[in-house]
Amino acid sequence: MKKLDTLTYSLVVSLVASICMLLPNQSFAQDHNEDTVIQISIHSRPLQRIGNTFESIWLIDNQTTQVPLKKTMELDILHRFGTVQNGYSDLLGLYAPSNIRIGFGYVPLDNFMVGVGFTKEKLLWDLNYKYALIKERGAKPAPVSVTYFGNVAADTRSEDNFTKTSDRFSYFNQLMVSKKVTRDFSAQISLNHSHMNVVEAYINDANEQVAKMKNDHLSFSVLARYKISSATAFIADFDQPITNHHMNNPYPNISAGVEIATPLHAFQVFAGNYQSIVPQFNNVHNSFNYADGAFLFGFNITRLLDAQEEDLIEMMLKRY
Repeated sequence: MKKLDTLTYSLVVSLVASICMLLPNQSFAQDHNEDTVIQISIHSRPLQRIGNTFESIWLIDNQTTQVPLKKTMELDILHRFGTVQNGYSDLLGLYAPSNIRIGFGYVPLDNFMVGVGFTKEKLLWDLNYKYALIKERGAKPAPVSVTYFGNVAADTRSEDNFTKTSDRFSYFNQLMVSKKVTRDFSAQISLNHSHMNVVEAYINDANEQVAKMKNDHLSFSVLARYKISSATAFIADFDQPITNHHMNNPYPNISAGVEIATPLHAFQVFAGNYQSIVPQFNNVHNSFNYADGAFLFGFNITRLLDAQEEDLIEMMLKRY
């Protein structure tokens, strides 16, 4: 209980600090008039990121097509509370068992990001990688942005949970296509593939072991973001399973919330149905049905740690 209190205190401190750091950055953006934007953009070097279609590599429960600038480090804190179904008894899920992921990413090459994360649920470690194949903005702009994302996750719980080592591993692949439709509205669609090395099984009447689910699972996701100010946007996420399993079919996810972002920070608060955070577990094992009111609150915090001053200016300019 003491460890949980310490972790909760740390998350609250991080949340308050991030919100406080947003304020000066927002005022800095407002001080740049149109003439200043034109003057600085002429002398700055070509952009290395995928414009400002999105302000973070995350949008609620999904990755976006964004890849930060080369040699940039990023810290992610993702938190999901329990469902609201118990009402006041656990304060709409805020005091219910929660899930947390802390991740760290680095961009060693243009358009390529690699990262690692640790998630409370199942003690999952994930190694992830992301590459921007086509960019909507930059030296050679295209009509849309196309990015690939993948990960390998390892369940590090005790050996009692597994028959062999390979049972610990799962994989995720995602191909994303995004478009900045207007100055304020951005959208993304993706096709997702999840693979579980092991799935639950049962013994049938013939004394045969039968898998409840398939090892491979397909789904698609739709994201939307609408800016209402230079730093604030409404965000939404929809995830729909495609694969039909023998048993235990996962439920779709519907999420919506608000994002507050600057060139170095993004803070998102929302309500939705996904709690697992690691994408293959969200897509394959989601048991929360929105039709039953099984919503939960969550938030994401992302922080760029090593952006150069000239990069900061460029990222600021791309917000307008």
